[in-house]
Amino acid sequence: MSAHIPLFFVATRIMNALFVQNLLNWYRSHARQLPWRGHPDPYVVWISEIMLQQTRVETVIPYFERWLARFPSVQSLAKADQQAVLQQWEGMGYYSRARNLQRAARIVVAQYDGKLPADLAELQKLPGIGRYTAGAIASICFGLDAPALDGNIRRVMARLFNITEVARSTEGEKHLWGLLSEYLPPGEAGDYNQSLMELGARICTPRTPKCASCPINDACLAFALGVQEQRPVKKQKPPVPHYTVTAAVIQRNGQILIARRHNEGLLGGLWEFPGGKQEPGESLPDCLKREICEELGVNVDIGTPLGVYDHAYSHFKITLHAFDCTLLAGEPHPLDHAALEWVLPTTFDDYPMGKIDRLIANSLTSLPKL
Repeated sequence: MSAHIPLFFVATRIMNALFVQNLLNWYRSHARQLPWRGHPDPYVVWISEIMLQQTRVETVIPYFERWLARFPSVQSLAKADQQAVLQQWEGMGYYSRARNLQRAARIVVAQYDGKLPADLAELQKLPGIGRYTAGAIASICFGLDAPALDGNIRRVMARLFNITEVARSTEGEKHLWGLLSEYLPPGEAGDYNQSLMELGARICTPRTPKCASCPINDACLAFALGVQEQRPVKKQKPPVPHYTVTAAVIQRNGQILIARRHNEGLLGGLWEFPGGKQEPGESLPDCLKREICEELGVNVDIGTPLGVYDHAYSHFKITLHAFDCTLLAGEPHPLDHAALEWVLPTTFDDYPMGKIDRLIANSLTSLPKL
């Protein structure tokens, strides 16, 4: 389509709020049936919103169902052991979200009589609930006229209004929140937010959006200009650092030593095979010997390589080398961990682990890999 569009065409689309009604009509006819949609319990919606952050619906559904089977209420989550919470979350990543869910649940039980507050400001006081999540809960569960801005909605609005600022910049975010508020239909914010999420997930996708099938394509400025693939505008990302890491599988009398990370920080509260990052000029065996001495206060003999594992976290990538190791002397102490345990390989499933450590554990017990 030609980029030379009459000014009245652009002005008409900017001012045209009919897209909202068209979008709501489409959503009410075509919305997917999801286990948290239409549920009367705000706790259920809250759990789904936290799980859906940076995770696809198809991936979330089985985790969501298992979670509710184990923690059916805010009270059950509040009184649970943190290890049980992390175990239910295992495989989802971003484990701080699980820890924050439980922290928030305990506050809700202690300060709000076990019920999520029907107030935007109060919701945002809870750990792990930011402006988007508060808006989603407030609009979907309590009928408040609150907008919500997640990744799907950001993309839809950036294309619909042809936002040329970097979408995740301070200026871009302010612009997008303002547009969401401006066009929010009073009394229908829950469906408004969910319809934008649904459109972004199914039609207005990051790559190759299905513009011909879009119920609001006649109001979309980016589509009219032929620049929908260039919206939202993104800032250039710096190179992702890559680290080489080692891990020790220390065996003694049929048991294997595992260590629990401190609660805060990356993979907080999860169990792992001890080890650490390789320093420049250091061989893999020397790296592992040094790390074990620093973390456990003991010396080990480095044996057979057990596997090489690649994994990407949100801001860096690693290649981990696991080795079979033998304790030479002394008793390990948790100098850099919250706890240590000698465990039988058959009990690994009782200990929540990150993805790579679970892969190592599974290889040791001949279980299928995740």
